Amino acid sequence: MARVSFEVHYDTLDGDYGSVEGITATCSKCGHEVEVFGTSEASIKRAAVMLCEECPNGENNFYQDL
Repeated sequence: MARVSFEVHYDTLDGDYGSVEGITATCSKCGHEVEVFGTSEASIKRAAVMLCEECPNGENNFYQDL
């Protein structure tokens, strides 16, 4: 399992009932992006899990934010 960093950007995302504060996380290795509602530490951890689950290259990486 490789350690890969990811970059977090704080954004306003489109939710079901309007705009919601959230983050966009981008993998430093392949550039894959995921969006997560919320801006807490738990949201950043969720983004790391989603990057691992949704890796377009099928890799099983351990993600840590910059």
